[in-house]
Amino acid sequence: MKHAWRFSSLMLMWLALAANPALADQGVSDDEVVIGSVSDLSGPFSAFGAPAVAAAQRHFDAVNAAGGIHGRTIRFVVEDHAYQMPKAIQAYNKLVNRDGVFAMVLSLGTPMNIAGFKLMEPGNIPNLLPLSASRHMLDEPIRLRFSVSSSYYEQMRLATAYLARTLGITRVCGMYIPSDFGKEMQEAAIDEAEVNPALAYVTETSHKIDEADFVGSLQKLAAEGCELIGVALSVRQVITVMATAKKLGLSHLKMIGTSGSFHTVIAKVPGGVTEGLYATGAWTDLAARADQEAAAAFIAAHMEATGEFPGTGALLGHIGATSLTRALEKAGRDLDVESFLAAVESLDYYDPLMDNHVTYTADDHQGADVTILSVIEDGNWKEVARLQ
Repeated sequence: MKHAWRFSSLMLMWLALAANPALADQGVSDDEVVIGSVSDLSGPFSAFGAPAVAAAQRHFDAVNAAGGIHGRTIRFVVEDHAYQMPKAIQAYNKLVNRDGVFAMVLSLGTPMNIAGFKLMEPGNIPNLLPLSASRHMLDEPIRLRFSVSSSYYEQMRLATAYLARTLGITRVCGMYIPSDFGKEMQEAAIDEAEVNPALAYVTETSHKIDEADFVGSLQKLAAEGCELIGVALSVRQVITVMATAKKLGLSHLKMIGTSGSFHTVIAKVPGGVTEGLYATGAWTDLAARADQEAAAAFIAAHMEATGEFPGTGALLGHIGATSLTRALEKAGRDLDVESFLAAVESLDYYDPLMDNHVTYTADDHQGADVTILSVIEDGNWKEVARLQ
């Protein structure tokens, strides 16, 4: 009865919210545009969310200090969901219906974004560069949806095929959180094995978001003869899995994650705990390019502001914020949703901070087509291959 009551309450909340959609073209006045974000600032993926939001705010502050865009300053309103669905629903409701945001940027979490679409799309609110690479971010209709990279599914298939070919791997397995994020990666490994005669999908283990003991799971996977394990876990869990595998003498197991595991903090764990982890993304790590002009300038500015070297979260926050301001610039003074969408769909540029090319069109809302595979060596992410 208790679970049924919660389900009914949640359904009533959705019905109430759906009955009061936001007005089109809200969030724009003569001197301001309101941008929202629903992120994880205090939960298991806060290593991505918190620095991304902070870096985006620094960019918006600099834009505002220089006079804004076409006479408008950017007001950035952020809500923390701590990777909890009830908080995420409340946050989207507040931003859409109370704060009246014009667009969303850098919202974190696959299930959270999927839930948010139910509020954003009736309100005609664009969702730009979420911190999720789920293929559901570009489900039809794509009109209001823009993603920075290929999906977790595509990243996993490309990387699995490449590692099977170059390392002679024949048996792939999975460790995942049983959410849309984890299931997408599991499906990618299974589908790749089905079409690759040299590869077999063997088994998997599923894990709660707060799980911390992976001894039994790793022993099971090793006993099943797994050679490559696709991991779709939180940042802390990925580190724990790598450390546990080494303690158990299972360093021969290769681990591969998608962009959800491609984070500077994972590479920097002391003692070489995470050495050998593979991950994919639409960017190359900043530490590997610290001597390049664009990366060096961003690193210097970030360290001056925070006293810390910028990690992956800060990089993604800057990428999302600059993409948004590029589109606002191109949309012109007569800003509305249609002019903004047309502006995003006309973006075509090489981003030196990503080290990748970004292109959008009316029919293609995925920014970067090239997936970059990297591996941790000597405490840094090292580029291995560019896949497409």
